[in-house]
Amino acid sequence: MIEWLGPNAGWLALALLGVMLAVFASERFPPEVVAIGAVAVFLILGLLESSIMVGALANAAPLTIACMFVISAALVRTGAILEVSRFIQRRAGSNKMLVIGSTFLFTVAVSAFMNNIPVVMILIPVITGIARDLNMAPSKLLLPLSYCAIMGGTCTLIGTSTNLVVDGAARQAGLEPFGIFEISIVGVCVAGAGLVYLALVAPRILPDRKDFSLLDGAGESRFITDARIPEGSSLIGRRPEDVPFLKLRDLRLLDVVRNSQTLRHEVEDIELQAGDRLVLESPMSEVLSLHRDGEVRVGSDDLDDVSESKAVLVEAVVGPGSRLTGAPLKSYRLRRRFGVYVVAVHRHGGEINDHIGRIRLNPGDSVLLEGAPEDIERLSRELGLVDLARPEDQAFRRERAPIAIATLVGVVALAALNIMPIVGLAVIGVAIVLFSGCLDPEEAFDSIDWRILALIVAMLAIGASLQNTGAVQLVADAASPLLAMSSPLVLLVLVYITTSALTETVTNNAVAIVMTPVAIALAMAAGLDPRPFVIVVMIGASAAFATPIGYQTNTLVYGPGHYRFSDYVKLGLPLNVIIMVVTVTLVPMIWPLQPTG
Repeated sequence: MIEWLGPNAGWLALALLGVMLAVFASERFPPEVVAIGAVAVFLILGLLESSIMVGALANAAPLTIACMFVISAALVRTGAILEVSRFIQRRAGSNKMLVIGSTFLFTVAVSAFMNNIPVVMILIPVITGIARDLNMAPSKLLLPLSYCAIMGGTCTLIGTSTNLVVDGAARQAGLEPFGIFEISIVGVCVAGAGLVYLALVAPRILPDRKDFSLLDGAGESRFITDARIPEGSSLIGRRPEDVPFLKLRDLRLLDVVRNSQTLRHEVEDIELQAGDRLVLESPMSEVLSLHRDGEVRVGSDDLDDVSESKAVLVEAVVGPGSRLTGAPLKSYRLRRRFGVYVVAVHRHGGEINDHIGRIRLNPGDSVLLEGAPEDIERLSRELGLVDLARPEDQAFRRERAPIAIATLVGVVALAALNIMPIVGLAVIGVAIVLFSGCLDPEEAFDSIDWRILALIVAMLAIGASLQNTGAVQLVADAASPLLAMSSPLVLLVLVYITTSALTETVTNNAVAIVMTPVAIALAMAAGLDPRPFVIVVMIGASAAFATPIGYQTNTLVYGPGHYRFSDYVKLGLPLNVIIMVVTVTLVPMIWPLQPTG
């Protein structure tokens, strides 16, 4: 550590932590990039030693999470989740409430044992189909789907990566490891209260937006699309203001791109040439009309159009961890690699003012794809898109579904019996699903969200630095007057509120790692057992319902449900309060807030 910092090292670490959280909340850079950048700054300033940073890799949480990603992928690849979901729907028959209720209960149950992001990605098309069959708006069901997956994740230690990283951070601070079902009583009660609330309130609060797909018309949603002027077009030589469809249709010209150069500042004076790209903002109906009329070529590539005899238009949503984020669309060469090209892009709640080739997609963006159904399905699977018109018959390895299910059950059961630590069992589970052919090695490695792992490892290193520099103790000392005046229950509530509020604006895993040592230090400063405080951090860092960015599954349903930010606040904020009340009531009953020693 830099000697001249001395006792000020802790204050500097806290200041840098505040800056890091602010950059997280700004969403200007991906969370994992912010965390890695913060580690670099801590290293440069001497607030973090290289040996401590390497020690973060020895934490069991990242390896356990990576293995659970693979086991979850095996359940997806073998079609186990989708088949069970369809079985439940068939048994429920035509009873509307029974179909919806059983699907949501299934979502809670399965999310308790596997990563909830692939669960929601699988079930979005299923829920959309149910809504269509029942003549309901998907907006009535998709947000509750996300909430059910989140609540299911609180039921076991492996239900969400957040629980595992809290367990890892707690071990790092010297606490005993958590059992796989140790938090289940609280989690099940949380899920039960949440389901009752959703059943009573969601149908009344959520909007009735019956746009099943962007292809059926997306209301007032506007897309960015490219229209390329082909050779021999009647538009060549005209100025944009003289182009008929720009005057007569609901289209707004944002830019003209010629030879990769923007002409937006002189767009009124130029004469159009063959090969020019018109960057247009328009409703989906106009995008489809342009595509059908053929006066211009709509799409993002300069290659020939897909054969009309086999091409379909499909809406898809960019999932968290998608490999289509981070670089301009044109760099992925989708037409050449998959035979698919992007017709239009929509960013729900944001604006795009660039042509399609330059757009950098974000999780939750909607894209309109054209290509053969099998090519679109392959692209969606490999690059992490949620295909809202996914073909019914996919190339699942259904005959191996029992192996994938048995592997998960075995890992959970043996971990519950303390036969071996969960990390060892998870590694064995990965070996089983790979050698049995439940999924290929390439699929296994692709299923791991390396961004989440990079974020977790970086934040574990920063968490260790906060401990070693005395920053965590400074927080505890500063709070000592409050601790003296407050009851243990008030302190528990304050830890929950702080964790929950940060999670709504900052990525949940980062909040969990930062808040765990702080909660432990506050509890110990007050002379209390820290375990109930750590459990409160687990629940508070997962139960994020009030914003579309608080949890990744909330982002996933933002576009398909055509939600607005206010929809999350109206339905999610009361749910946040309900979950907090249930948690801080039950936790002290199971883990008494009693003095240590």
